[in-house]
Amino acid sequence: MKIKVCGMKYPDNIEHLSLLPIDYMGFIFYPKSLRYIDKILPKTILSQTKDILRVGVFVNEKIELIFHRIEKYKLDVIQLHGLEHPKYCSDLIKSFPNIKIIKAFNVSSPNDLHSTKEYNSVCDFFLFDTKSTQYGGSGKKFDWSLMDFYTGELPFFLSGGISMEDVGKIKEIKHPKLYGLDLNSKFELEPGRKNIELIKEFIEEINYE
Repeated sequence: MKIKVCGMKYPDNIEHLSLLPIDYMGFIFYPKSLRYIDKILPKTILSQTKDILRVGVFVNEKIELIFHRIEKYKLDVIQLHGLEHPKYCSDLIKSFPNIKIIKAFNVSSPNDLHSTKEYNSVCDFFLFDTKSTQYGGSGKKFDWSLMDFYTGELPFFLSGGISMEDVGKIKEIKHPKLYGLDLNSKFELEPGRKNIELIKEFIEEINYE
């Protein structure tokens, strides 16, 4: 099970998190987010995430700005959390063929999974989150049994208010396309600052046979 920790904001916290066995670290480039990384220097991120895939999270952003962020922060993955169309994803791939793309979908019913089909050829992963008025980070959990209705080919990250209390329930999920877990608000001391010990405990528990 891959572990992605999103919404990192503070250099010392990033450094401590990088010592844990996580696979992806997410940085939010959405100015309206409380976890917006407006003041972190690229060299700080690059020096502390050498063995971790860097994910840039964007919401309805101008594609030219994403190009700039990819080059400046040496991003490995782009996560699109807005209303981006398939062509938008395709244009990203054309300019940066080695970049991986995660497209997020807000889920509250099986119908919300239908629109994933048109993204199959232009994305690498999906991320399923709670439907809310904000773009991610709501901390609200949705009915994960809805994933049973996902029959697509692309692997997905499970998000939506994952906490320590969910370890047992997550272990019961047997979906063949479940690729990773997206941890954020339920592991925070404050927006953008993660509880490192709690994340460490979660990783140990989720990997315990």
